Amino acid sequence: MFTIAVVFVLCVAVYLYSIRTFKYWETKGIKHDKPIPFFGNNLPMYLWKKSIAQIATELKYPNEKVVGFYRAMRPELLIRDPEIVKRVLVTDFGNFHMRGIITHRTVVEPLAKNLFLADGDIWKLLRQRMTPAFTSGKLKAMFPLIVERAERLQSHVINAPTTGRVLDSREMMARYTTDFIGACGFGLEMDSLSVEDSVFRKLGTDIFKFDLNQIVKFMLRDMFPNMCKNIRVFKKIESDMNSLVGSILKRRNYEPCGRNDFVDLLLDCKKKGKLVGSSIEKIKTDGTPEEVSMELTEELMTAQIFIFFAAGFETSSSSTSFTLHELAHNPEEQRKVQEEIDKVLTKYDNKLSYDAIKEMTYLHCAFKEGIRMFPSLGQLTRNCVRKYTFPEMDLTIDDGVSISIPVHALHMDPLYFEEPEKFKPKRFLTDFINPMTKHIYLPFGEGPRACIGERLGLMQSLAGLAAVLSRYSVEPAPETVRHPKVDPSSNLVQSFLGGLPLLFKLRIK
Repeated sequence: MFTIAVVFVLCVAVYLYSIRTFKYWETKGIKHDKPIPFFGNNLPMYLWKKSIAQIATELKYPNEKVVGFYRAMRPELLIRDPEIVKRVLVTDFGNFHMRGIITHRTVVEPLAKNLFLADGDIWKLLRQRMTPAFTSGKLKAMFPLIVERAERLQSHVINAPTTGRVLDSREMMARYTTDFIGACGFGLEMDSLSVEDSVFRKLGTDIFKFDLNQIVKFMLRDMFPNMCKNIRVFKKIESDMNSLVGSILKRRNYEPCGRNDFVDLLLDCKKKGKLVGSSIEKIKTDGTPEEVSMELTEELMTAQIFIFFAAGFETSSSSTSFTLHELAHNPEEQRKVQEEIDKVLTKYDNKLSYDAIKEMTYLHCAFKEGIRMFPSLGQLTRNCVRKYTFPEMDLTIDDGVSISIPVHALHMDPLYFEEPEKFKPKRFLTDFINPMTKHIYLPFGEGPRACIGERLGLMQSLAGLAAVLSRYSVEPAPETVRHPKVDPSSNLVQSFLGGLPLLFKLRIK
């Protein structure tokens, strides 16, 4: 009997622990779905049924500015109002500077100490030093490398006759962006476009292929952030990244080599000594920030190279392939894009160039529309770092509460975009009618934590699309699915199940 009583008490204690936060939104009068013990409202994601972006898109209460959510046992506020979105990302950024994906404030996983995932002073010092790598001048200087890969994509990879050839546009564009990132970022010839089983393409695939083991690790870190802070999600690719970066640095003798690529930037930063700046976390008694410093170690450099490689190819390949998918189903829009590409290239000797791409306005609109309908980052996350009151609704939240901005859901909301389910590039030719839409259209984020590589990603994507569409037309293939299913395991960067097969046909001009 004693044993049964102990087990009963333990079960009750565990249950009470699992629901201890579940009155948080109720007491604040915020509408929310009923949470499940331990899992909160996030069970479909843990079971691989839906991605977090899909869950956010399907939440009820369409007229609410904010909706309550429980990521496991952690309260999260989902924001739908543009003014409140602006507060979180821009106006009151100091209260929400933490990304919050790594739930514990002390980052113990080496590869997570990158510009995208890191928080606090690590993020601020890295961002401060790395921003010069993405200026217009640097972008223009590396554009010949983009063109070289785009022409290889055009001539050797697609190689379609007038009768057509079916290719997985998602895989094709992933290989293009992988090769570009290798050349512009690391000075490496990655050969993904010509070598079927390229080691670098495999590495890129492994980064975003989450298996059951990793999903369980994410779930445990969500549920028990303090107890499970030492669990490492990226451990399976750590050794590969360490070997890759080690070989690159050794080849350069740990010195900048004059290529002005991403590795050179990091080596130059290291040469200048410690990263020094004003703290975003530590404040003196007089209200001014303390000065903080950090050594740019090889571990930190590896983490930055990891995110540059991972984010650089994955986001662009998803965006460009989905844009091709929509153009294939909207032949009139494809014709307009191709007519513009032909007209501009005629001015530039039929050669792709930085200035030529800048002039392709309608191509730019088509790409913007593609990433409106399917943004690579389906949601943005932040963490509240101190007690904060939203004046619009007199709502106070506490330190540690997560913030979710459902980018995909907002992009498909008819309140902000007329006929959001339709592919209409012309909507980007003029300013949006609704002046607040700029805080709703967030494919690259907004504010101090907006994507640092936005212009680079934009130019490589547009160059790839221009190269393809100047020579080929795209049509739905027999195996093409009009509305492809989102991969429910793609929670960092969205992707589709089964790729995006299309029929490529050589244009007869």
